[in-house]
Amino acid sequence: MSTDFTQALQEHSIILSECAVSERLRRLPDIELHPTLFNTPLIYQEIGRQRLEEIYLSYIEVARSAQLPLLLCAPTWRVDKARIEEAGMVSTINEDAVQFMTGLRERYTGADSPIIAGALLAPRNDCYSAEAALGRHKSAEAHGWQIDRLAATEAEVIIAQTMPAVGEALGMADRLGCTDKPYVISFVIDKSAKVLDGTPLAEAVDTIDQEAAQPPSGYMVNCVYPTYIRAKHQPPALFKRLVGIQANASSKDHAELDGAAELQQDPLSDWTTEMVRLNREFGMKILGGCCGTDHNYLRDLTDSR
Repeated sequence: MSTDFTQALQEHSIILSECAVSERLRRLPDIELHPTLFNTPLIYQEIGRQRLEEIYLSYIEVARSAQLPLLLCAPTWRVDKARIEEAGMVSTINEDAVQFMTGLRERYTGADSPIIAGALLAPRNDCYSAEAALGRHKSAEAHGWQIDRLAATEAEVIIAQTMPAVGEALGMADRLGCTDKPYVISFVIDKSAKVLDGTPLAEAVDTIDQEAAQPPSGYMVNCVYPTYIRAKHQPPALFKRLVGIQANASSKDHAELDGAAELQQDPLSDWTTEMVRLNREFGMKILGGCCGTDHNYLRDLTDSR
């Protein structure tokens, strides 16, 4: 049973989303991630599918207990045409990954806790380097093949995630707007609430809203700590469009996290307090985790709402 993403966004005050997936898999002794496609090829391995399902099920169980909707995304983050060809992977890997996720949705969705099955897009290059980001026109060309593939699946929303620059995100919006799927642009920002290309978050949102022929259903930020948004310093209009966050467990910036050997986590209570504030005071509805988080973060969030 599918769930209309746009309708869910209007009707619910909180929508949970997954926390870390790839990072949790990386720490398992019986799992090896692909060097360029990360966790996606695991859908073709028995143990890989089992471990993926276990992680997703840990989030499903929290949402069920809290009777809240849950956004889970198929593992398609780095599965663009160029990477697929370089890896010698089957051309249907995007469709197969979405089918894996919709299979979970059909088995585990419930009336009180519907599962929204999404699909992910990634920047073509380093997600923490604005300098490496594609411009608008090259972006539309580079991402078009994967977007068209995902648009033909049963995914209920497509999310361009961890975007470091407005230009590449705008090119993706140009192509996504030509499909019949709702879509979301999720930026990675720094501690001053700027996209990594230096654009203030509110300006980035306004730019895409004004220039895209079909603007996204909403915007998110991910792979950041909740305080990076600097919510009290933002124009109120931003929160009519900024609908969610998938937050890191640590308040350290990307450079610090990239060089850390150990898992980095601030106190769980601090993370939860900031996430609840974004929901209660600023109306951000989609709440989930990124690096360093797991189902315990979602559970603490639902216990504190």
